[in-house]
Amino acid sequence: MTVELPSPPRRILLIKPSAIGDVVHTLPIWNLLRKRWPAAEISWLVTPGCAGLLDGLPGLNVIRFERGRLANAWRSASAAKELLGLGKWLRDLRFDLVIDLQGLFRSGWMTWQTHAPVRVGFANARELAWAFYTHRVPIESTEQHATERYLKVLAALGVPTGPIEYPFAHDERDRAHVETLLPAGTKYAVLLPGTNWPTKRWPVEKFARLVAPLRQRFGLEVVVAGGPDVAELADQIPDAINLAGQTNLPQLVALLDRADVVIANDSGPMHIAAALGRPLVAIYGPTSPVRTGPYYRMETVVRLDIPCSPCYSRQCSHQSCLQWLGIEPVLELAEQQMNGAGPAHS
Repeated sequence: MTVELPSPPRRILLIKPSAIGDVVHTLPIWNLLRKRWPAAEISWLVTPGCAGLLDGLPGLNVIRFERGRLANAWRSASAAKELLGLGKWLRDLRFDLVIDLQGLFRSGWMTWQTHAPVRVGFANARELAWAFYTHRVPIESTEQHATERYLKVLAALGVPTGPIEYPFAHDERDRAHVETLLPAGTKYAVLLPGTNWPTKRWPVEKFARLVAPLRQRFGLEVVVAGGPDVAELADQIPDAINLAGQTNLPQLVALLDRADVVIANDSGPMHIAAALGRPLVAIYGPTSPVRTGPYYRMETVVRLDIPCSPCYSRQCSHQSCLQWLGIEPVLELAEQQMNGAGPAHS
């Protein structure tokens, strides 16, 4: 389908509130919109936990959406009042193009609240979100990468769908902060044992068993990174530099950008490392790398091809897809990556 715009948009709202990996996948979309309509004011509605990836990007207005608090609007009068106030505020901003890439009832409702004349989303958006759009972009199959689905929306708007670039907002201050956390001149591997589903977590004791061979075979110090929620896991990986909870998002980008190799569960920071083009081992179990893997970097994925995977389940009694994955395939792929098996796209 083609979306006919009455005139070049002057104010654009991009709705993709979370999670970190999804925001990373949407960065090229913002960048392509900016290039197509350089005179437009572009805003991005995002949760505070992901806003650090966007703050400081040139010309971008970051609108923080307190998802957790406003989710209680149906049972809290104060939250309901705040949600209605958000709707009025969005209307007052007078957007003429709104793009909802979240595709859930709440994001669809906010799209509708803007009263923008052109409101675009997926034809198969969940929770009846499609009912709030003026234009619905058909998606033929769910078995395609999230970024590919987002690019279909751009194509419908007549926006060129390349090149794919990830303009992260980190600077010399962030790089300098990382330098203070590590011994001077350190070559290092970053381990990212955290993830938002327990079923996506490769056993932490296997991460711990990587430390010695990474140091002995490749001469790398080992850094464990992630948010404060990773601290408990990091404590179980001895003889590593524990930076869990010691970096904000721009500083984490700077840390990963300098890494000699990153070994990670399916997580937001893994997608940052993939977008930066770092040597990477992405460990997959219950989820599909086709849908949510490192974009155009399938050569970085290690997984067991067993009948029950991917199951997309947040609960599992055995987690065979990850429990049976040993450290040698991970180390072998890490070596291949460090020897130059890099990104397959420009």
